[in-house]
Amino acid sequence: METVIVAIGANLGDRLKSFKSAAEFLNSLSLKPIVKSSIWESEPVGPAKYTFYNGAAKITTGLSPQDLLDQLKTFEKEAGRTQTERWGPRVLDLDIIRYGNLVIDKDTLIIPHPEYRKRLFVLKPMLEIDPDWVDISTGTPIQQMVENAPRMEIEKTDISW
Repeated sequence: METVIVAIGANLGDRLKSFKSAAEFLNSLSLKPIVKSSIWESEPVGPAKYTFYNGAAKITTGLSPQDLLDQLKTFEKEAGRTQTERWGPRVLDLDIIRYGNLVIDKDTLIIPHPEYRKRLFVLKPMLEIDPDWVDISTGTPIQQMVENAPRMEIEKTDISW
């Protein structure tokens, strides 16, 4: 059984519906009730044109990291995600940020997620649900990562999922 943080993002279609369906799906994978962050709205990074809803969920799973990734990618497709350019628009994006204290660097799976340290839209939701997290690769506390991350437009919403 491992504690996992999954980052969630959506900027196409009914973003709140995508978040709610992601929460139901993550609950179905979790051995304990999930813990959800607030929904944060942020400017897009890269070529996407519309603002994103972002959040994070803490789950407890017995799935292997690869099996979990496979389940997340299958669910994204079922939710309507199609292949787009890197950092492009998407109906739903689910990324494994933390899987216990594992560090994995394979062609198909990298944990911790390689970009999360630079992304306030991942760090701020993660800080809400895992405030004691210390990056296993660098030893940097999550609060310090938030302070050091590149600035961007991001705001906590009062929308619940």
